[in-house]
Amino acid sequence: MPSKSACLRHTEAPGQLEGRMLQGQPPNTEKKLIPTPGFLPAPDSQGSETNPMPPFSIPAKTSNQNPQTKANLITPQPPIRPKLERTLSLDDKGWRRRRFRGSQEDLTVQNGASPCRGSLQDSVAQSPAYSRPLPCLSTSLQEIPKSRRATGSEGGSPSLWSDCLSGMISTSLDLLHRDAASGGPPSRLASLHASHTPPAMDLSIASSSLRTANKVDPEHTDYKLRMQTRLVRAHSNLGPSRPRSPLAGDDHSIHSARSFSLLAPIRTKDIRSRSYLEGSLLASGALLGAEELARYFPDRNMALFVATWNMQGQKELPASLDEFLLPTEADYTQDLYVIGIQEGCSDRREWETRLQETLGPQYVLLSSAAHGVLYMSLFIRRDLIWFCSEVEYSTVTTRIVSQIKTKGALGVSFTFFGTSFLFITSHFTSGDGKVAERLLDYSRTIQALALPRNVPDTNPYRSSAGDVTTRFDEVFWFGDFNFRLSGGRVAVEAFLKQKPEVDVLALLQHDQLTREMKKGSIFRGFEEAEIHFLPSYKFDIGKDTYDSTSKQRTPSYTDRVLYKSRHKGDICPMKYSSCPGIKTSDHRPVYGLFQVKVRPGRDNIPLAAGKFDRELYLIGIKRRISKEIQRQEALKSQSSSAVCTVS
Repeated sequence: MPSKSACLRHTEAPGQLEGRMLQGQPPNTEKKLIPTPGFLPAPDSQGSETNPMPPFSIPAKTSNQNPQTKANLITPQPPIRPKLERTLSLDDKGWRRRRFRGSQEDLTVQNGASPCRGSLQDSVAQSPAYSRPLPCLSTSLQEIPKSRRATGSEGGSPSLWSDCLSGMISTSLDLLHRDAASGGPPSRLASLHASHTPPAMDLSIASSSLRTANKVDPEHTDYKLRMQTRLVRAHSNLGPSRPRSPLAGDDHSIHSARSFSLLAPIRTKDIRSRSYLEGSLLASGALLGAEELARYFPDRNMALFVATWNMQGQKELPASLDEFLLPTEADYTQDLYVIGIQEGCSDRREWETRLQETLGPQYVLLSSAAHGVLYMSLFIRRDLIWFCSEVEYSTVTTRIVSQIKTKGALGVSFTFFGTSFLFITSHFTSGDGKVAERLLDYSRTIQALALPRNVPDTNPYRSSAGDVTTRFDEVFWFGDFNFRLSGGRVAVEAFLKQKPEVDVLALLQHDQLTREMKKGSIFRGFEEAEIHFLPSYKFDIGKDTYDSTSKQRTPSYTDRVLYKSRHKGDICPMKYSSCPGIKTSDHRPVYGLFQVKVRPGRDNIPLAAGKFDRELYLIGIKRRISKEIQRQEALKSQSSSAVCTVS
């Protein structure tokens, strides 16, 4: 004989059972006595009863009652609570077990589709039993209509619905139909763990993103290859464009929740495993290391702008510097702008403000130095300032008798990642026949410039104490060197009047600097890009004609940009030209665009720590805004003053 503690086994499928419960109908049961202390064996996929599940503890009834009485016994009866006590609904307690969606899930939910994560949610949500919202379903026990509450079962024993209500409806149906009734996105069920390893995925799946997103087979031979390919693509899109956005697919776990930023995401485990050994090139996460360099320069090439201009001490500046700093030949702006000035204007601050105003808010003044009327300004993209060392400078005076230092040299140096740079702007002795004096100016400069000081030399074994240009990886020397075209003005003008184009190569055969460089007497190891522009000196101010005064100076290539590198091929000239549209001086500005190889560095150098001229930055931005407002007002007044006449 079975014991008195027994329960009824349901003979219906779970979907049919829940449907009958919601409609107030009794479930179909069979009077099969099952011991209560155990668990009901649930049939598995092969039909064998192996998986245990909790039983419905319903006392068996053997009394003969009419069907109406049996129906009353299973009428839902939630536990009675005080009216003032507010029962926690799913909305109130959902935050306790809520899981942040991944960014990919948010995108798919907005499109009206459920994200594919390999869970049971999609199959349940698409089944016919749950395809429509049920008006009788409540998310709170206190909200169940009173008409459907039972007065209790005989003998004080709980009814069938009251026993299984908290175990079934509050976990599955409420979660599904709460969002279905409100029209919102489907809720997420608890993650299911497979009892055995799922089979390997077929390689013929059309979408590779499905294979990598559902995490079914991470050991698949194709899986790791595709993940590496995604990482390579993410890093290849850095540099001039944006880094990989975390809006791409991510793990479906609260532990992998990322902030919605365009910065490359950093995993917590990577931070834990970082090594901050000072000076280590192999340390993961080094500020100046290879990983950080690859984020900004995947090909390890930076764009550089170097320019020189003899202002002739004019107070008046050009109305626009766009032709000078933003030439139309360049599709993109450069990473670093270096501008050297000889015989600069009296208001140096105004000149720097004009540079900041022209370059805009994406650039900051990294450093500015002066030696008499020799100026040098370095503007860098503001997101690259963190990878610069301290900026050092040194000066040399070549004309001692002059109180105003108009002749001499100004050198500025710093290290960017692991590549050291030296920029020198010079103004050599003037005069057609004073070649020897100019050679002496060069020798004094390379011996007297005391650089570097605090920043260590990147390759001290290849450095020389008698030549400052040997102590840096990349050297740019630019300025008014005052080397002339020999042969007299008549001979030079004969070349300049040639049609349709001036034979620049034939003209350079008379260039003093080219001749001395071939001899090796000056600028040893330096190179110069090919010249395809007219001589930059000497013009009548405001005109395109060469010197028409009584002195009749010979047109010459006095303004030059030269470069030198420790490693052959590190510097690649892209453009070398002048600015014929800027006519406020007797010299035309000359500029060069270069691509420079940058190498990773060590974290043992003194950094600039993001220092820049903030005051100049704000002044330049305010000027841009005020000029834009003035331009819009001018256009508005033009349109309002236009008069339409009909003849």
